[in-house]
Amino acid sequence: MLAVETKYFGTLSLAEESVFHFPQGLPAFEEEKSFVLIEAPKLTEAPKEDAPLVFLQSATRSSLCFAAFPIQAVDKGYQLAIAAEDLEDLGLDVERQPDLYTEVMVLALVSLNDKLLATANLMAPIVLNLKTRCGLQAIRRDSRYSHQHPVAPGVARENTAEGAC
Repeated sequence: MLAVETKYFGTLSLAEESVFHFPQGLPAFEEEKSFVLIEAPKLTEAPKEDAPLVFLQSATRSSLCFAAFPIQAVDKGYQLAIAAEDLEDLGLDVERQPDLYTEVMVLALVSLNDKLLATANLMAPIVLNLKTRCGLQAIRRDSRYSHQHPVAPGVARENTAEGAC
């Protein structure tokens, strides 16, 4: 078992298999290579499509924890556009986009602006390979989605293709 110290959830005992490895870290946190997913009040290996807010907690730095939603909870019609080099880094087929339900979990990081309005980063989601437990932040090369997509309480948008934020 792995003991993970967290700022918000105390010390958690987790199976080694619950850790996702980020070989390149995350932008601005390149030294952080291991994260676990936490769904309050219980731990889960893979949030469901309609799961509530989840937390991406550093396995080594208790103060580093990101709030996130499964991408489908923010935009049910979200279309993946993961670059070939990111697919390769994740150990996925570079000839096609992976399946959101069986191959990868995709998370949108959430932030609050100065007016306490929540936004989700759909431009650079966190992509987790469910088989290899490898992850990265995949920055899109198009401008279809925004890094400040408004999050409406309890409502997932059907599609943001028209009028991207």
